[in-house]
Parts: sequence; C-alpha cells; structure tokens
Amino acid sequence: MIRIIPASRLGPLLEKRASRLSRAEAVVRPILEAVRRRGDKALVEYARKLDGLERPGVRVSPRELAAAEASLSPAFRAAVNTASRNIRAYARLQMPREWMRTLRPGLRVGQIVRPLETIAAYIPAGRYPLPSTLMMTVIPAQVAGVPNICVACPRPVAEILGAAHRLGVSNVFQMGGAQAIAAFAFGTRTVPKADRIVGPGNIYVAAAKKLLAGETGIDFVAGPTEILIIAAGGNPKYLAADMLAQAEHDADASAILLTTSKRLAAAMAKEIERRLQTLPTAPVASRAIAANSAIVLVQSLDQAVDIANRIAPEHLSIPDGALLKKISSAGSVFIGAFSPEAAGDYASGPNHVLPTGGAARIRGGLSVMDFLKVISVQQLSARGLGDLSNAIRTLARAEGLEAHARSIEARLHG
Repeated sequence: MIRIIPASRLGPLLEKRASRLSRAEAVVRPILEAVRRRGDKALVEYARKLDGLERPGVRVSPRELAAAEASLSPAFRAAVNTASRNIRAYARLQMPREWMRTLRPGLRVGQIVRPLETIAAYIPAGRYPLPSTLMMTVIPAQVAGVPNICVACPRPVAEILGAAHRLGVSNVFQMGGAQAIAAFAFGTRTVPKADRIVGPGNIYVAAAKKLLAGETGIDFVAGPTEILIIAAGGNPKYLAADMLAQAEHDADASAILLTTSKRLAAAMAKEIERRLQTLPTAPVASRAIAANSAIVLVQSLDQAVDIANRIAPEHLSIPDGALLKKISSAGSVFIGAFSPEAAGDYASGPNHVLPTGGAARIRGGLSVMDFLKVISVQQLSARGLGDLSNAIRTLARAEGLEAHARSIEARLHG
C-alpha cells in the first residue's frame, strides 16, 4: 500500500535514495584490477562466470548480428524505425554549430566541433532487456559523427543484437558488469579503449564507472530510477499508471506524487492498489511502491515546484506548461496528461538515459554533446595583440608568470 504523507515527512523517504556505492566499490575493485592486468583472459573468465558467456570470446560475430536482425518481427522493426527517427531528429537539433566572429579589430574567436573517436554504450539485460537504451545511446553518437561505436550487453537477446545490426553497429560484445566497464576503460586485445562510456546499469556498473571516471569519460553515476509527479487534479488512472510504470523497473525505484488535493490522494492510493492486482510485474512494482514511494500532500503548487527543484528528479511530470518556467532541476520534463514518461522511454525523441539521485542539479540527460568536443579557436593580428598587450602583461606579472609577459613583448619589440 502506498503511503499518504505531509510534505514535512518527505525527508526520511528521500534519504533512502542514496546509493550503497561504497560496498559495491569494494566488490568491483579486484575485478577492475584483474581486467587491467590480465586483459581478455580475465574478461572472459568473468563473462563466463557472471554473464553466462558460452562463445569463445566476448565479441558477437557479424553473422550472429545479421541473423538476429532477420529474426525480428515486422512490428518490432517498425517500432525501431519510428523511435529511431525521432531520437535522431532530436539529437540533430541538439548539435552545436561551428562559428567564427570578430570581437574587435584584429581579434577573431570561435569554436570548432569534433566527435570523440571511440565510445562505448552499456546496455543492461537483467530483469528486462532494453533495446530502447541501445537506440538512446547509439543514435546520438552517430549524429555526433563518432567513427567507432561499441556496445556491451551481458545477455543480449535477439531484439538487442538485431537492433544493433539495423543501426549499423558491428562492435558488439557479450559482457556486463564491472568487467565490461574495465575492458572499455583500459582496452584489451579484443575490446577497444573508449573515450567515454555511457548507459545505465546496476549498482556494480555504477561503482565501476565512478572508480574509472579518471581513466575514461563517463556520462554519470546512475542509481535507481525515479519519477516525481506534480498534480492538483487530473485523472487518477493516468497518474497511477505512470507511477506503476516507474515502479516496475526495480524494487529500489521511486514514484512520488505531490498534490494539493486530499481527494486525489485517496483516489490515487485506491487506483494503485487496483492496478497492482492485474499487473504482471506487481511483485517488483509493489515493493517499490511500499518501500520508496509516496503521495505527498503539499500546501500549493509553488511548494510542490520548490520540492521538485530540491529533489531534482530523473523524470518530472507537470500538469501544464505554465510551471515549466519555474523548473530549474530535472532530468527530463513531461508536460500534460498525454505526455507519459513511457513515451520518453521509447519513441518521442528526447533521451531516456538520465541523471538520478539528485544529479539533475548539475546536468541534464545524455545528449549529442556527450559525444562531442567543442574546441575554442582564436586568431589575433599584430594590431589585435597590441591592443591587448597591456592587459595580458599586467595580469601575467600579477600571477608571477614572467615568461608569459615576455612572450607578448617578444612580438611587440621584435
């Protein structure tokens, strides 16, 4: 049964969101070190032990990828096509542009945009296989122009392998957990070293990404999934369905409704219980609802927005666009009754790889920018350098960097 609580009792519930990373880090450290030292040999050992690997190595052959695509149903192919089209269009809209501008006579500045050389996408396949995550991670990298895109999945089903082949990805590896992250971070004879590793995973994947963040780039350290809904009214069937859609991901998932209406709160509690009776994933969803979720009574929508900004949820659902200008921290925002979070999970276009556990205070979700380098450019003429010379030399000498100042004077005085 979901609890109905006042806003004053929300704090202890949120404290439970903190990841138990320290214990996971202790587990993964020896795995990371083994892969660093012994490369493919250690990787295959862990893949056989933890991922059920049966093929000779971790690489999936082109023939297997092609066979998987050939086995896909027409309905699944059509769904991949629809989702891919929107994800690709959205990523293209995110692309930064190159430019050069004259700031003042003799001073031109600008930026060039270059893709990363090699990226790795981690695709979970624990309780649920996620071909949608394959699209969400691979397509923005393709739009960015990354030449080498790799995919890792511990137990890849035909839908994942077939979708990878359909997207033109040939570097697919059956490996998961900390050993997969280590392989991409250090590189092995079989697995390329990646400039950045992206994609969600369990707590061991998160711990490995955290520990190896200095060795390679990562998107973020993700924890259990979460949704926060703000509603003064609305259809309890829609709202309850959205909360359960999040709760079914994992027993650690969180679904919170902030509402000013006691009537809606009561109706929601009943509707959630009713829907759980027929939900195939109820064993998971009911645990997430009971342990990590709540209906929270607030005094006003302004208070709800303030709470939402402090929580910085992965998914934020708001009743209409009027509240959007007040939102400062969220992974992704869904506006109105017909914008369910599930649409964003699959086909509307914006990315579903999102920051959790409050990390949305400092960044948004995965985007084409995660696969790019925006490189600054500057060009000064003799006149432009002369105009800036006094400021440059004064600042350099204030910092004690005499050679900096003299590098300017060498040009001024010949």
